[in-house]
Amino acid sequence: MSDEKQPAWRLVILVTLGVALAVVLVAALVQYERPISLRGAVIKQDTDPRKQSPITDADVDVRVGDGPVMASAKSDFSGYFRLNLPRSIRRGRAITLQFRHADYVSLDMKEVAGNQLYIAHLQPLQHLIELPPNRPIIAISNVFVRYTTETTTSVNVGTGVRTFEVVNKGNVRCDHRPPCSPDGRWKAATASVSLDAGPGNVYQDARLLCIAGPCPFTKIESDQFSLGGPVISASVLGWSDTTTFLLQAEVFRQEIGDTVRESYPVIFGDSLNFTLPASAEGPSFEAEVNGTNTVFPLGPSPILSWANCNVRVGRDQSKFYRCELKPGYRFR
Repeated sequence: MSDEKQPAWRLVILVTLGVALAVVLVAALVQYERPISLRGAVIKQDTDPRKQSPITDADVDVRVGDGPVMASAKSDFSGYFRLNLPRSIRRGRAITLQFRHADYVSLDMKEVAGNQLYIAHLQPLQHLIELPPNRPIIAISNVFVRYTTETTTSVNVGTGVRTFEVVNKGNVRCDHRPPCSPDGRWKAATASVSLDAGPGNVYQDARLLCIAGPCPFTKIESDQFSLGGPVISASVLGWSDTTTFLLQAEVFRQEIGDTVRESYPVIFGDSLNFTLPASAEGPSFEAEVNGTNTVFPLGPSPILSWANCNVRVGRDQSKFYRCELKPGYRFR
């Protein structure tokens, strides 16, 4: 190449490098100016991961120093919340996350605005409430759920229930060592479970529910339960702290029989969890309260004298129930 052409090639290279640098700077600026969304979960404080029930309707606020509330949200049935911060709050800014719920001790978390998962553990107030000396603790025992369905082609001979844990530690970078979170950022773990209905039986109306831990940061990896069958199974991926799942399904034998069904809830500590299929009608609790058998109808918003309950309706109209004992009561 002649000396006359070299300056032209050098100019092309310099222009190309300048354009590439400008693109990188613009992308960095756009990323820097993009509003931050904080995601997290509110769960009950307990050393046993199975008892860390999600907390519904917790108020979540974010403040900078002693300033006003910059963003607010409420936790949903799974304990999940999302806070969209104003553009004035940049990554790395010191913030305070405030968590408030009538049944739990208030919590203020000093954090830094970023893309991590914010998990709040709230202590139940009932553990701190001192009952009158002359008031005995009321025992709740032999709890089960009764409901009816319109099916007449098979008989329900029982319920298959199994819990399992996805054991993991949150906010640990994955560094390309699978399994990872769906976005590739966080170290994850998987866990599987299966249920065998037994000879001549099949599972129907199978439901999988996260009942403890940071449930929003999990994903069903393998769904071999929704369609039912003699054997059902599921595999779950979790990329925050340890979570507990409940796999529950009705066991059917292909016979003409009674349409009344009974289901036994799963109880961990002061929490009671169960699911109902979309076809369930007229559900009710039956329980022994201080030795007396009592029936408690379950309406759209269950009201019990001994527990506070939350209900979530799934896309297929199946229902998920979570109840927490009130002060002065305990499961036996």
